[in-house]
Amino acid sequence: MQSNGTEYLNNHKMNAFFKTFFASLLAVVAGGILFAVLGVMVLVGIGVSALSGSTAAVSSPAAHTVLKIDLATPVVDNPSQGALSSLDWVTMRMNRELGLLDVLGALERAESDKHIDGIYLNLSPVMPLGMATMEELRDALVKFKERSGKFVVAYSDFYTQGTYYLSSVADRLYLNPQGTLLWKGLSSNVMFYKGLLDKLGVRPEVIRHGAYKAAVEPFIMDRMSPENRRQTEELIGTIWSHVVGGIARARSLDSAALQQYASTLAIGDAALAVEKKMVDSLAYSADMEAMLAGMTGQQETRFISLEDYVMQGQVGSSGGKGSGNRIAVLYAEGDIVDGEAPEREVGGETLAAKLADLRRDEEVKAVVLRVNSPGGSALASEVIWHEMELLRAEKPVVVSMGNVAASGGYYIACPADVILASPTTITGSIGVFGLLFNAGQGLKDKLGVTVDVAKTNPSADIGFPFREVSPAERDYLQHNVERVYAGFVKHVAEGRNLTEAQVDSIGGGRVWSGVSALDNGLIDAWGGLSDAISLAADRAGVSDDFSISVPSQAPDLFTRIFTLLSARAGVDHLQNGLGELYREYAGLQKILSRQGVQAVMPYRLEIR
Repeated sequence: MQSNGTEYLNNHKMNAFFKTFFASLLAVVAGGILFAVLGVMVLVGIGVSALSGSTAAVSSPAAHTVLKIDLATPVVDNPSQGALSSLDWVTMRMNRELGLLDVLGALERAESDKHIDGIYLNLSPVMPLGMATMEELRDALVKFKERSGKFVVAYSDFYTQGTYYLSSVADRLYLNPQGTLLWKGLSSNVMFYKGLLDKLGVRPEVIRHGAYKAAVEPFIMDRMSPENRRQTEELIGTIWSHVVGGIARARSLDSAALQQYASTLAIGDAALAVEKKMVDSLAYSADMEAMLAGMTGQQETRFISLEDYVMQGQVGSSGGKGSGNRIAVLYAEGDIVDGEAPEREVGGETLAAKLADLRRDEEVKAVVLRVNSPGGSALASEVIWHEMELLRAEKPVVVSMGNVAASGGYYIACPADVILASPTTITGSIGVFGLLFNAGQGLKDKLGVTVDVAKTNPSADIGFPFREVSPAERDYLQHNVERVYAGFVKHVAEGRNLTEAQVDSIGGGRVWSGVSALDNGLIDAWGGLSDAISLAADRAGVSDDFSISVPSQAPDLFTRIFTLLSARAGVDHLQNGLGELYREYAGLQKILSRQGVQAVMPYRLEIR
């Protein structure tokens, strides 16, 4: 039996417990309500902004309208799904994106649109497009001209090599009299960190297969290895030859002369660009509007922007849009990571689950996997590869390669029935590596900090970043790298109907352009996303009656709000602060955060 004092203490403790419990409960409820209200406010604000920005684009274009394309808005494979993902949390502005499939559909629709008289290209010098995306848009412009008979006219104050290549298919090209046509050839820049690591006393531990697997070189060298320089020069050389050849055919010029102009920087001013027949005439922007008005038979030119024209239509297809025969288009865009992943990354479990859903969906007759990935986790790549094998056993699978589909990106693509790529796609890089860092000596020398460890077995702390890798551990890691590489080669050999020796001869981590990949059997043909969809429908036997389905790959709304509110603002702030250097920082951060054996292409290969 309890005494009164004990009973009083128990009652007091119980009262205190309930006070704490209900206070915590109230805090959780209040926090949830506040979070929900904040989310609703953000959504309403974004919705109002989106509606106000799109109201004017609802009506159809008037007769004799010119479709104006400047490509200042990024064209991406898979645009952010929902306004939240497009919001810059620092400036609170919407960063609009256009989906490649939507843009291609708009250009196809413009061919037969009686209100569209032609296309006016006035491309932004800072055009956020990859080479393969640019190739697909260029092909679409060629089809527009050939199938519709309508005009395509191009103008610029400053033609970069990319904007000039895209504009070269126009009927006539114009340049500002004081403008510039930059014509110099391609280059690829790599940033090396070995000197920095030496100063910090950090020692990289590298395990790789293949002399061409150059992803680790920035950490162990201060310049390109001979093998890496050879593969990079061949890569950009084949792409440049393709670009020069395309311009020569479109402009009826000599390829050798174009190469000489680039080597001697012969296009020094606008007058020389006309003299060398790289542009047709010099003009100002106001002159162009008057000229276009005359071509359309109007006093003033009526324009509709590509963004507004895309918003008016739907994704085009050659089949019945209401058909129950669906061709699913799934995107694998970004680094391949283990488990689940947000937008702009490829989660092994996330993509595998989507592929499994499409395999079980009886209305889906074929699948197009659009790959735009430099690779990443070898384990996640294997998870996706296995599900691709299961899918191919039941229905046609076509892979469409974007700007890059290399290493792990190729790993997940190789089981497909057919692989299409652009001549300017970067692919291959069949190789794997492991990367560890030992900062122990640097920590001691620079800061006087030492680290000790207690363990049950000699290698219980393998991968600990403050000690060297032992010879036995290096053998163990090398064995794992070789095992993963052998499996990679075996998968490619089976998928591409090659021998393992043949795959190894073009593997070893070597990257290839789409031009070379067609020659060595890594792809089946050149073609874009629209070509892949048509081919998938044909192989499924539904080419006359199909619809295009793009399954949502975004997480649920609550997860998206929570993730964006907690992390996106910091990313946006850092990106705005670093500017161009942010891509170097982000690429380095991704490499340093990777764990396990990796199948990823050499660094962030940027062609300028």
